[in-house]
Amino acid sequence: MSQFDVVVIGAGPGGYIAAIRAAQLGFKTACIDAGVNKAGDAPALGGTCLNVGCIPSKALLQSSEHFHAAQHDFTEHGISVDGLKFDAAKMVERKDAIVTKLTGGVKFLFQKNKVTSLFGKGSFKGKNGDLWQIEVDNNGEKSVVEAKQVIVATGSVPRPLPLIDIDNVNVLDNEGALNLTEVPKKLGVIGSGVIGLEMGSVWKRVGAEVTILEAMPIFLAAADQQIAKEALKVFTKEQGLDIKLGVKLNEIKNVEGGVSVSYEAAGEQKTETFDKLIISIGRIPNTEGLNAEAVGLEKDERGFIKVDGECRTNLPNVWAIGDVVRGPMLAHKASDEGVAVAERIAGQKPHLDFNTIPFVIYTDPEIAWVGKTEEQLKAEGVEYKKGTSNFGANGRALALGKAKGLIKVLADAKTDRVLGIHMIGPVVSELVAEGVMSMEFSASSEDIARIVHAHPTLSEVMHEAALAVDKRALHG
Repeated sequence: MSQFDVVVIGAGPGGYIAAIRAAQLGFKTACIDAGVNKAGDAPALGGTCLNVGCIPSKALLQSSEHFHAAQHDFTEHGISVDGLKFDAAKMVERKDAIVTKLTGGVKFLFQKNKVTSLFGKGSFKGKNGDLWQIEVDNNGEKSVVEAKQVIVATGSVPRPLPLIDIDNVNVLDNEGALNLTEVPKKLGVIGSGVIGLEMGSVWKRVGAEVTILEAMPIFLAAADQQIAKEALKVFTKEQGLDIKLGVKLNEIKNVEGGVSVSYEAAGEQKTETFDKLIISIGRIPNTEGLNAEAVGLEKDERGFIKVDGECRTNLPNVWAIGDVVRGPMLAHKASDEGVAVAERIAGQKPHLDFNTIPFVIYTDPEIAWVGKTEEQLKAEGVEYKKGTSNFGANGRALALGKAKGLIKVLADAKTDRVLGIHMIGPVVSELVAEGVMSMEFSASSEDIARIVHAHPTLSEVMHEAALAVDKRALHG
C-alpha cells in the first residue's frame, strides 16, 4: 500500500495547484482524479474548468467574436469580406484542441513536480492510526493509498432543474452547450448568470435567436447595479439578446423538433419551443461518492463541506478547498486556496482575502469587479464617494472600436481607501487586476490617480475614474 504525505482528491484548478505546491514544498504527493477526455477513452486532468468550463467557453467566445466582427465591424476599418461562412464544427474542433493542450499541460506539470497521478474516484475508506486511507476506484478496479494529510477538491456540478432532466441532446448543461456542432435556430437559456450570458452570447453572435429566462427580478444581482443596468441595455437593445426577468417556469418538456417551455413573465403566460435549451441555474458542491458520512466529514445544510477560515474541516489533517466549500465558485479562488492549504501544511502563514477576489463575466463588453458594490455599501451604512469614467472618451478604446462601458471607483468618504472597483468594457478582465492590487495594498483612490498610466491605453479609464472620486477628472 502506497503512503503519501499529501493526497489531493480532485485535479481541477484547486486540486492540481494544491498538489503541485505541496510537491514543491517537499511533500510526497498524489492527486486522484476520474476526469476523462471528450471521447471518453483517456484520462484528462484539469477538472470542469479546463475540460468543460472556463477554458473551452473562452475559446468559443473568441471564435464567435471574430465571426461577429467580420460580419459587422470590419467595414468601418475599410475591410470587406465576401462570402463569409461560419463552421460551428470547426469552432468546436479548435476549442477541443485548446482543451487537449492544456489538460496535457497539467499532466506534464505533475511529472515535472513529481506528483503521482492516480486515475479513478477517490473516497474515504477509514484510518490506519494517524494515516487516512483513501480508496481509488478505477472503473471497478480498486486500490487504497494512505496519507498523512488529505485535501478534498472535488469541485461542483450543475444544479439540476426539477422540471426536466438534462440529456445533452436538446436539454443541455454547460458541457452540452460547448459541444453544439450546428447553430440552433432558436436557443433558450434558463438563467442569466455567467454561463447563461456567455453561452447565449456565443450562439447569438453566430446566428441563433436567443431567449434568456431569469427568475430574479433584477439583472446580475451580484454585480453593482449601475454596471448591471448598462450591461442589460447593451445585451438587449444593441446585441439582440431577449432577456426576460422575474420569470416563473411552469412546464418544460421535450416535443417534436425541440423543447417546449411554458412560463409566466410580466404577468403573461407564454409557451415557446426552442431547438435547444441550456439549463444554467448555478452549481452545487460535488461530494457524491466521497463517503464523507462514513468518516464523519461534516457538511452544511446546502451540501458544502464545512471548513474554518483556513480550509480545515472537522477531521484532523483533512482540508477542503474550491467549489466544494463556502465562498465564490471561481477557479482562481480555488487555486489560491490550494496554494494556501499546501503552505499551511508546511507550517507557513499564507494570506487569502475573500474581499479582494475578482469576478469576471466574459461577454462583449466584459464585466469585472472587485470589492463592495454601491448597494452593499448603502446597506452597511458605509459613507463613500465615487468616481466614474467612460470608455467613450478613451483613444485606445475608440481605435479598437470598443468604446462602450465605464469604470467606477468607490472609496471611503473619510479615509479615501478603495472599497470597490466595478467595470464594463473592453478586456476589463485584465484591467480589474489593478483594482485587486490596489485593494490588497490598502490604496486610496488618490494613490491610483497619482500613478502614471501609459497613453494611449484602456487603463487610462481607471486613472480617470480614480481622479473623478476627487472631482478632478481631466478628460471627462
